[in-house]
Amino acid sequence: MKQIDGGVTAAKGFKAASTAAGIKYKDRKDMAMIYSEVPCKAAGTFTTNIVKAAPVKWDKVVVENSTCAQAVVVNAGIANACTGEEGLRYCMETAEAAAESLSIPVSSVLVASTGVIGKQLPMDRIAAGVKAMVPALDSSQESGTAAAIAIMTTDTVKKEVAVQFEAGGKTITMGGMCKGSGMIHPDMCTMLSFVTTDAAISKELLQEALREDIKDTYNMISVDGDTSTNDTVLLLANGMAGNEEIQTKNEDYEAFCKALNFINEVLAKKMAGDGEGCTALFEVKIIGAETKEQAVTLSKSIITSSLTKAAIFGHDANWGRILCAMGYSGAVFDPEKVDLYFESAAGKLKIIENGVALSYSEEEATRILSEPEVTATADIKLGEATATAWGCDLTFDYVKINADYRS
Repeated sequence: MKQIDGGVTAAKGFKAASTAAGIKYKDRKDMAMIYSEVPCKAAGTFTTNIVKAAPVKWDKVVVENSTCAQAVVVNAGIANACTGEEGLRYCMETAEAAAESLSIPVSSVLVASTGVIGKQLPMDRIAAGVKAMVPALDSSQESGTAAAIAIMTTDTVKKEVAVQFEAGGKTITMGGMCKGSGMIHPDMCTMLSFVTTDAAISKELLQEALREDIKDTYNMISVDGDTSTNDTVLLLANGMAGNEEIQTKNEDYEAFCKALNFINEVLAKKMAGDGEGCTALFEVKIIGAETKEQAVTLSKSIITSSLTKAAIFGHDANWGRILCAMGYSGAVFDPEKVDLYFESAAGKLKIIENGVALSYSEEEATRILSEPEVTATADIKLGEATATAWGCDLTFDYVKINADYRS
């Protein structure tokens, strides 16, 4: 497997387009479309929030009941959440507009929205945006990148990645793009992620691969502890690479899952590292755990601790906050066995051993914690299980951004 340039248009047969529909933002693109030249197998995972946005409800039906998917229409600025029957009707109208312009079935169109909750979509602008994008569909890397930019809300950077790998004697390409910066919390987040591949794979294995992989990727990130109404991950496979369809969990399936994990982990870390107002990606590794579940619980508790996140922002090696977060996580461990390390590009430093502080240099710790990517590793010395979670620091700007988000 090797990483290549690009995103959703990297895989054979996929095109993208974007446009400025004027939904909320001025002087920028705010709609995107992904289209496959041929029908795709589709898989999806969605928010666990009981309050589900209309596009989530629409996409769940398409993924579960349609024989294929061929296009995705995305808008930024308005989430189409808490919008009742009118919101669902607007999903239908968006899909109908795309289906008519692309000459494909309505049931093969997926929709996604992100932005302010509670507002209705301006359907005249949405429909005009769809019609403007269809003739602009293009397979170039530039078109894919423009689409990744168009779906941003409070994101500060575009988020895309692509890889190639071998399966069935063929070169398979997989690419993805996502958006997410706030309302990010484990069990999916205010994140939209779209992954495309030209692999031929059964719908059942496609769904299983995605469902299993999000447990170690998107579900292991947190920015602010809020699980969104709109979380959606869509995975489309059009089979144009020409490999024999993957129907069993063989070596080709393992290669597919490895590539999918790489795509999803990179995108997940890009979201965590671009948390609203943040200055650093905060990675937490739990090693030496008795079970994977225990390691996951501990790592998530640390990255969601507001006090720990504030300490990372202050470049303060306040390890007591980490141990405290582990202690109230609900996982059982012996605090008097814990070793803790801080690590970054500036070096690695052991802070505590067997639950007690070592004699370390505060200046060195501050230097390590001042890097844009910081890792805390806790060894609880109970077994061989591990887990990694990703978050970010908590800054003044997070409050500023969310105090006037609707303005």
